[in-house]
Amino acid sequence: MTLRLYDSAAREVRDFVPLRPGTASVYLCGATVQGVPHIGHVRSGIAFDVLRRWLAYRGLDVLFVRNVTDIDDKILNKAAEAGRPWWEWAATHEREFTRAYDALGVLPPSAEPRATGFITQMVQYMERLIERGHAYAADGNVYFDVRSLPDYGSLSGHRLEDVHQGESAGTGKRDPRDFTLWKATKPGEPSWPTPWGDGRPGWHLECSAMATSLLGAEFDIHCGGMDLIFPHHENEIAQSHGAGDGFARYWLHNGWVTMSGEKMSKSLGNVVAIPAMLERARAVELRYYLGSAHYRSMLEYSDGALAEAAAGYRRIESFVHRVAERVGDVEVGEVNDDFAAALDDDLGVPAALAAVHNAVREGNTALESGDGGRARQIAAQVRAMTAVLGTDPLDPHWAAEGVDDDAHAALDVLVKAELDRRAQARAAKDWTTADEVRDRLAAAGVEVTDTPDGAQWALKSKEH
Repeated sequence: MTLRLYDSAAREVRDFVPLRPGTASVYLCGATVQGVPHIGHVRSGIAFDVLRRWLAYRGLDVLFVRNVTDIDDKILNKAAEAGRPWWEWAATHEREFTRAYDALGVLPPSAEPRATGFITQMVQYMERLIERGHAYAADGNVYFDVRSLPDYGSLSGHRLEDVHQGESAGTGKRDPRDFTLWKATKPGEPSWPTPWGDGRPGWHLECSAMATSLLGAEFDIHCGGMDLIFPHHENEIAQSHGAGDGFARYWLHNGWVTMSGEKMSKSLGNVVAIPAMLERARAVELRYYLGSAHYRSMLEYSDGALAEAAAGYRRIESFVHRVAERVGDVEVGEVNDDFAAALDDDLGVPAALAAVHNAVREGNTALESGDGGRARQIAAQVRAMTAVLGTDPLDPHWAAEGVDDDAHAALDVLVKAELDRRAQARAAKDWTTADEVRDRLAAAGVEVTDTPDGAQWALKSKEH
C-alpha cells in the first residue's frame, strides 16, 4: 500500500510521492524557546517523529529539519521581566526542550537551525521579495504586501477582507493586513544590519529562510501544530511563493493537547510541564500516551487517561520481557500487515496500536501453550512495531530509565518471598492471607500478574 497523508493545503488525503526518489525532506516548526516545555509543546515532536521513523522503515533517507526560534517578542519580554540577557534566556530554554525531546525518545533532527544563525539568508529573501514586487520597506521595517499574491489565504481559507495578523504594531504599513518581515530596531533590543536599517527578523520570515536554505527551494513535507496554520504557515507560503520558491509539497498539522476542552498553553495556566510529568510516569509511558491518538485529533489530558495508557504500555512491555526471559533474545523483526496498513493510512496510530495489542494477545497465548518459537516470532514483530512508534521495550534508551540493577535484585528477593507466601496461602485456600499479601505489595507500588508460570511482578508507574 502507498503511504497516504492528509495534506492541509489540498484538504484531502494524498499519495505521498517524494520529490527526489529515495529521499524524504521534512521541515518541522520547532520550539519558540521562551519557557519550560509542556506536553502540548512536545506532541508535535512525537507525532512527526513517528512519521520520520515510518518513512525510514519504508526505506527512505529522511532529511529532517526542526528549527529553534531563538529571537521573538515573547523571548525578549520574558528575559526582560526576569532581568536576564535575551540570548541566555533563549539558550537556557532551548536546552530544556532538548532534554525533553531526548527523555521522550524523539530522534535528534538532521539539522536544528537557530533563527539567529540565518540572518544573511533572511536579508537575501527580503531582497528577492522587494525585487518581485511582493514586499516594501518603510521606516526601517519591511512588510509583505498580501494583496500582491492572488492566492493569499489558500491554506487557512481566510478571506483577505477578514485577515488580522495579530502582530505588534510597526510604522509605515500600507495596509493593516500586511505582515512584518523585518522589525526596525528599538532601544535595548538586539539588532542586525540590513540595507533598510538595523533591526530583527519577523517570525514568519525565519522559517522560510531556514527551510529553503537547508532543504532547497522545494521540499516534501512541512509539519507543525494546527494553531500555526494562520498566520504563521499562511505567511510562510506567501513569502516563499512570492520569492519564487515552490516550498512545501505537503502540509501536515497535528492537533492540540487539551485540558477541559481548551488548548494547553501558558496563557491559560493549564500547563503540564515535562519535568513534572516525568515524576508521574516513566518517560516511555508518557511517550506512549502522547503518541497514542491520531496526530490530527485533539488529545484531552487527564491523569486517568495517562494511567490507562501506561497500563496498556506495560502489557506490551511485560510480554516482550517474558519472552526474552523464557525463550531467549528477541531481535527486532518486521511489522505485520495490519500495522503497516494502519500507518500507511495517514499515520493511523490508533489502528496501529490495535495491531500491536492483538499481536501481544496472540503471543501470550503462544507462550502459555508452550509454543516458544511462535511467541518469539511475535515478540520480534512487536519490537519492530513499537520501534516505529518509538517505544520498543528493549531499546537501550528506555533501559536507562529503569531501576538500578543492584536495587532491583534486592527488591526481587523480597518480593519473591512475599509471592511464595501468597502462593502457599492460595494452595491452602487461605484467601485472606493471600489477599493481604497482594494488597501490601500493591500499596508498595508492586503490581502482581498471575500467569501459568506463577506470579510475575513489576513496579507500577508513578501516578498522583
